[in-house]
Amino acid sequence: MLDWVRAHSGDPRRAVIASRIAEQPAAVWFADYAPDTVTARVAAVTSGGAAQGRVPVLVPYAIPGRDCGGHSQGGAPDLDAYDAWIDRFAAGLGTGEVIVVLEPDSVAQTECLSAGRRADRFASLARAGRVLKAANPRARVYFDAGHSGWNAPGEQAAWLRQAGAASPESSDGIFSNVSNFHTTAAEAAYDRRVLDALGGPASLGAVIDTSRNGNGAPADGEWCDPAGRKLGRTPTLSTGEARIDAYLWVKLPGESDGCKGRPGTFTASYAYDLASS
Repeated sequence: MLDWVRAHSGDPRRAVIASRIAEQPAAVWFADYAPDTVTARVAAVTSGGAAQGRVPVLVPYAIPGRDCGGHSQGGAPDLDAYDAWIDRFAAGLGTGEVIVVLEPDSVAQTECLSAGRRADRFASLARAGRVLKAANPRARVYFDAGHSGWNAPGEQAAWLRQAGAASPESSDGIFSNVSNFHTTAAEAAYDRRVLDALGGPASLGAVIDTSRNGNGAPADGEWCDPAGRKLGRTPTLSTGEARIDAYLWVKLPGESDGCKGRPGTFTASYAYDLASS
C-alpha cells in the first residue's frame, strides 16, 4: 500500500488513501513459509517499531492446512515444520513490547480437520504461544476467537482452551473479527462471553480488528471484499472498555480477500471505497 501511495502521486484517490489508511498503524503479516528469512524479517519490524516508540503488531500465518484449502490456502508443509518456523519467528521478537495475533482462523475454522488433526493443531498452537512469550516476556500473544457471527461462545472457548489460550504461559487472551466486518459493539460483547467461558486469569483480554467494520457486516453474510463497507475505529491500545485490550487494524484496508484481487494484494479502488464511504 505504501508503495502504491509513493508511486501514484497524480492519482486523484491518493490523498484519501494516504491520509485515512496509510497514516494509520496496521499489522504486519508473515504469510509465506520462508524459514530462512523469517527471523530477520520479524527483527526488522520489531526493531523498527522500537525505534519509533510504537508497539508493532505481527501476524504469523503459516499453520498447515490454512483456510481449509480456500482462497488463502498455504502454510508450512506439516506441524513439525511449523513448530520450527515459529522458533525462528520468535527469535526475531527482540525485547520490546509487541503484540502477536497468532494464526487467524486457526481455531475457529477447524471443521475441515479430523478430531485427531484438530488436537494436533491445538497442541502446536499452545506450543507456539509458549515459545513466543518465552522468547520475549513483553510479547502479548492473542488466540483466534473467530467473530460474533461464527461459532457459539462456549464452543469457541472449549477449542481455545485446548489450544492453550487460557494459560498465561501461552496467552494474553483472544482476538476476533480479523478480516471481517462485525461491529465493534457486537465483537466486544461476544469476546467477553468467550472469555467468561474460557476461564483462566482475569488478566486475559481481547483485541478486535476494526479495520473494515464501520458499517458492520453485510446482511447477506458476504465475506469476500463485500461492497458498502467502510473503515472502523482507528487503532488504539486504550479502548476504555473492560477486557478489551485494543482495537487494531489487523487486515490492512484495501488488501483483497481474494475476490477483487489476489488474496493479500492491495487494490486501490477497494481501499478508496472503504476510506471514502
